[in-house]
Order: sequence, then structure tokens, then C-alpha cells
Amino acid sequence: MPVLHNRISNEELKARMLAETEPRTTVSFYKYFTLDDPKAFRDSLYIQFNKLKVFGRVYVAKEGINAQISVPQSHFATFKTVLFSAHPALEQLRLNIALEDDGKSFWVLRLKVRERIVADGISDETFNPAQVGEYLQAERVNQMIDDPNTLFVDMRNHYEYEVGHFENALEIPSDTFREQLPMAVEMLQEQKDKNIVMYCTGGIRCEKASAYMLHHGFKNVYHVEGGIIEYARKAKEQGLPLKFIGKNFVFDERMGERISEEVIAHCHQCGAPCDTHTNCLNDGCHLLFIQCPSCAEKFAGCCSDTCREELKLPREEQRARRAGRENGVKIFNKSKGLLQATLHIPEPKK
Repeated sequence: MPVLHNRISNEELKARMLAETEPRTTVSFYKYFTLDDPKAFRDSLYIQFNKLKVFGRVYVAKEGINAQISVPQSHFATFKTVLFSAHPALEQLRLNIALEDDGKSFWVLRLKVRERIVADGISDETFNPAQVGEYLQAERVNQMIDDPNTLFVDMRNHYEYEVGHFENALEIPSDTFREQLPMAVEMLQEQKDKNIVMYCTGGIRCEKASAYMLHHGFKNVYHVEGGIIEYARKAKEQGLPLKFIGKNFVFDERMGERISEEVIAHCHQCGAPCDTHTNCLNDGCHLLFIQCPSCAEKFAGCCSDTCREELKLPREEQRARRAGRENGVKIFNKSKGLLQATLHIPEPKK
């Protein structure tokens, strides 16, 4: 029986990836369809992807598949054959190729079975995710964005919206998609007669969001096909003006793809124009925030003086401090407070 998960340390895997000389292509894709046996599907796909040295995150559930991966260019044609033949619903599936890509986005394959391919918090059994809004391609997007009877609704997290969004798009200020869905319904109640255009990074969230809006009585619901990634690619190919301003946040090592030259965000430490996300280098923090080059030098890649000083401590003392803290995703939110000013330090053992 082949090993169906990774057994090598992240440090070694990352070093191996950085030492690679063959170019890689970063690609994302998703599909809502019914899987009767997600685990068997997952195991079969893992074996085939692993042979092709595919890296990245793939989530499989009864409702379909969601993936962000990188593939060696010499294996890309074979990868498409494997994927398209894995299930009838995946034949000729649309692939979103990264706009800016150094091939260093992932270093390990993680293929997991989950309850949902995107966490939505929906428990209503009458909800039909297959009844979605109308797809919009780049040219139609540009036409509708200038229509005063149309609202563009960003179905991404607040920190994604902060660095880039469609012109005049409505932000649903939340940390998670599951919180956004009911918030969007509530915020748009008085706009039911307007055209509602949902969008997200690659299409998976806004497609489900469009179905959710239809389920709650909205009539004229649309979503951007392939999300920001596909919109930007098609707009550039067709010579259309870009209506998305700034940077598109992505969930891999790159943390962003430049769409337009405008920098619409600011450093969370000094307020200078900047749209570069980073994680605090202190392993006891790892806060996700925006940091300019000047502050990166001043704070040694950390989010605060506190974290910078902790980073200077001997590794054993750093580990002892981390042992007394709660783990979890930490994201800077302008509306909820300042950068990390204090860190819990456990009492020394007597």
C-alpha cells in the first residue's frame, strides 16, 4: 500500500523546492459536483498527483473539489489529462493560471477530505448550491461596472479587499466567508431591485454566494467567471481597461498578484503607501499584516517592538514562551485594534 501523505519535514521540503531548476506553473481550480466517496477519490488523486510532483492544497468533499497547486511545466499536459479524467464532471475544467508566478508558491502536496470545499456555515437543507447566478466574462464585467443600477459585492475577507478590489465595490467587512453570507443578505436587503454582481479570487466563493443570494429572494444575481484571476487575464488578452485596482491577494507564498499599478493600501505600522502582506517573523505571533520595506528593516520583520525583542531571545526561551500561548490564525484588522503590543508570557515554573 503506497504512503498517501507526506512524511518529510516542511523545512526539508521547502529547501528541495527552492533548489529545483525546472519551472513550475501555479494554477487554481474548483468544481461543485457530487462525490459519493470523497476518500476514495482523494486517495486515487493523491497517488497520481504525487507521481507528477504536484505541490499545493487540494480539498475534496461530497460537494466537489477546490485546489491551489503548482505543477512542473514538463508534467503540465499529463496533469491536465489526469485531472480531466478523474471524474466526468471535471472534463475540460477551467484552470486559473497565476498572473505573476515564480513557481515557488508551494512545496508540499496536501490533499484532504473536508465537510465542504469552502467553509460556508450553511445548514439549510433546502439550499441548492447548483442554482447559481449568471456568469460574467471580462467585457460584460466592464459594461456592468459602469451601470448605476449594478452593485459589485466583494466576497473576500477584509484584508484581501484592503489591497485591491473592483472600482466602487461593496466590502462585506468580515474575517470569514461563513460570516459574510448572512451579512451580505442583510446589507443588500434594500437593494433587491438592483443587479448584484458577486466576485472573489478565483470564483469558488462568489459562485456559492450567488446561489445563496438567489436562495434568499434576490433576482438579478451575477458572478464573475473565474474570479479576479480570470477577469484580469481576459481583460489583458482582449486589451480591455482594467476595472480592478491594486493587488489580488492569494493564499500561497506570493501573498499577492499585481493587477494594476495603483497601491491603495498602507503600511500598518507607519501609514506609508504599501500593499505587501507579511507574517510577523516571531514564531510566537505570526500576525498577518502589511509592512513597508522601511518598517521591515526597523522592526526586523516583526509587527511590534515586543515581537522584535522576543525574536532576539535564545531559541529555548522563545519556545518556552510560545508553549503558554493559544495558537490560531492572527490577522490584523483595522477596525478591531492595533498591532500586537503585548504577548502572553507564561509564569516561570517553580
